[in-house]
Amino acid sequence: MAAPYGAPPQALAAPAPVAVVKKAISLSGGDFVVTDANGAEMLRVKGAVFSMHDRRVLRDAAGRPLVSMREKVFSMHNRWEVFRGDSTNASDLLFTVKKASVFQLKTELDVFLAGNTAQQACDFKIRGSYFERSCAFYLGDSNTMIAQTNRKYTVTNVLLEKDTFVVNVFPHVDYVFIAALVVILDEIHRERFDD
Repeated sequence: MAAPYGAPPQALAAPAPVAVVKKAISLSGGDFVVTDANGAEMLRVKGAVFSMHDRRVLRDAAGRPLVSMREKVFSMHNRWEVFRGDSTNASDLLFTVKKASVFQLKTELDVFLAGNTAQQACDFKIRGSYFERSCAFYLGDSNTMIAQTNRKYTVTNVLLEKDTFVVNVFPHVDYVFIAALVVILDEIHRERFDD
């Protein structure tokens, strides 16, 4: 799959589990670390402490910004916009994510690439149960799965107040794209309970 954010795709040739760890106690409420199966840091998200827009920047292990994610203010469907690098310029828009419907019992998010301005059919879809941390990522409205999340319970995670889930990224799928979607998925559900 080509990288939707315009950089060389960050994809692996074989299915690979990556761990996404969210700090439960954080001033910004949105700090994440993405590690490979061996525990090596691949990506990091540091949330904005005080901001008019709920904004997150996904960086590689060296600290270079890959994509920035921003919640669109006054959006009925919890719309998030994702931009190239550290930008928030409309010309750098890569994709948008929104809830498929305003009221949901199960998680369903639609992802639209920047070129899909009509947004009649989604380019990617996320379905599942966020609270069980079990969601699947699909190519459009098809049954072609590109990634899947599952919650990881450990005594250490509970004691350190970390929320960890494993994301299985399928072969040739851009894990930066999937990591950005996981962060947005978490932010949409966090907001639901902060209100």
